[in-house]
Amino acid sequence: MEDLSPRHGGSMFVGLVGASQVLGLLSVVLTGVWMGHYQGGFAWDGSAQEFNLHPLCMVLGLVFLQGDAILVYRVFRNEAKRNVKLLHGIIHLLALIISIVGVVAVFDFHRANQIPDVYSLHSWLGLATLVLFCLQWVMGLMFFLFPVASSWVRAMYLPVHVFCGLALLVMAISTSLLGISEKLLFSIMSTYSQFAPEGVLANTLGILLVFYGGLLCHLVTREEYKRPPNPEEESLSVHFKTLAEGGSPASP
Repeated sequence: MEDLSPRHGGSMFVGLVGASQVLGLLSVVLTGVWMGHYQGGFAWDGSAQEFNLHPLCMVLGLVFLQGDAILVYRVFRNEAKRNVKLLHGIIHLLALIISIVGVVAVFDFHRANQIPDVYSLHSWLGLATLVLFCLQWVMGLMFFLFPVASSWVRAMYLPVHVFCGLALLVMAISTSLLGISEKLLFSIMSTYSQFAPEGVLANTLGILLVFYGGLLCHLVTREEYKRPPNPEEESLSVHFKTLAEGGSPASP
């Protein structure tokens, strides 16, 4: 439990991390129940059951796993930085693979049923999120896990990388909310306003996603929950400060 002990408020931190995992897992489970119970289950045959893989994969990959990948720097704060970087990259890669499966499923379903592609705000924002997520992962790989850039370049990019990670999580949750509303309007438009059980479940899913994202942002942005800087991070900080003040960074 030592890894879950920030400088201040250790028990609060542990509780918030636990709450985030409960919210994230509940979101995945509710998505599975929605698609499995109300929408007929899962398949890979071009039917509506293949489409059902799409929301499940996106919530699991781009929301829950992406959030956990961001959180590892807070949870494993006393582990070797290299190991945490590797775990961060692996979870992001798993999220990317699962998300790609989800996108392929919906395109395959559309093609099999001659349904137009990429016309809604949900699809535009979703594709933008996935493309930017891919770019974020590749940039993180090149700049931090297997760095090919000098320390002063990494120092310039580090705050951008951190900001983009949170921004992508917000984009993924926003896209999910749009997708939930779109699916409900297509599926139960006539009974949605009558508090149909499927609509209540889907609305609850949306609320859980919002709370999950809000809690992740809180955990990641609170100063007292941040990982103590090691010599490598201190070096990046010095280089970044030098650049911000208009100086010339020393060669690494």
